[in-house]
Amino acid sequence: MGQKINPLGFRLGTTQDHYSLWFAHPKNYSKALEEDKKIRDYIKNYVQKNIKKNVIKNRRIFSSLSGIARIEIKRKIDLIQVIIYLGFKKLLKESSIKELQINLQKEFNSINRKLNIATTLIANPYGNPLILAQYIAGQLKHRVPFRKAMKKAIERTKKAKTKGIRVQIAGRLGGKDIARVEWIRKGRIPLQSIRAKIDYCSYPVQTIYGILGIKIWIFIEKK
Repeated sequence: MGQKINPLGFRLGTTQDHYSLWFAHPKNYSKALEEDKKIRDYIKNYVQKNIKKNVIKNRRIFSSLSGIARIEIKRKIDLIQVIIYLGFKKLLKESSIKELQINLQKEFNSINRKLNIATTLIANPYGNPLILAQYIAGQLKHRVPFRKAMKKAIERTKKAKTKGIRVQIAGRLGGKDIARVEWIRKGRIPLQSIRAKIDYCSYPVQTIYGILGIKIWIFIEKK
């Protein structure tokens, strides 16, 4: 049995929900979907610029770390609700959120709807695979050995209630001429069970030796 399906798409409707929650006429569906992508890209770029300004003040935050777990978009007749799930408090202040909301409204003024932005803080940020992958990417950019970076990432998930984790890195590891795949697993990762709540992400990182691909699977304990 091939295991080539995305674990999130495989579990839609059971343990995984859509990040865009709205209905549209078939003629307008493609435009709304494109707008959602532009809104997400704009928010990520804005947060990335804010982090680059604060890198000198706080050395612990790497320039590649955005700290955004996911962005949910809910559309109504006269309102677009954007919910940003953050891993860390200092990423977006209240003044930055207001500025971001004004800029987004100007950027997408053709929507003719009110745009509201809200933020939600995640209890265990390193229990989210995307934030964990961004942490590993920052380590690799600072030339930390890939095995050490993977072990550090697994250690940071101990505080989060996870039943298992698998970290995989592919590419020219350590500057070798031949690309290979290395992975570390701790606990259980039942990928074939639909009822198992598994969070997944695939994240690329540019290094001096080329692009490396980071994949993380996390088996989350149900509440």
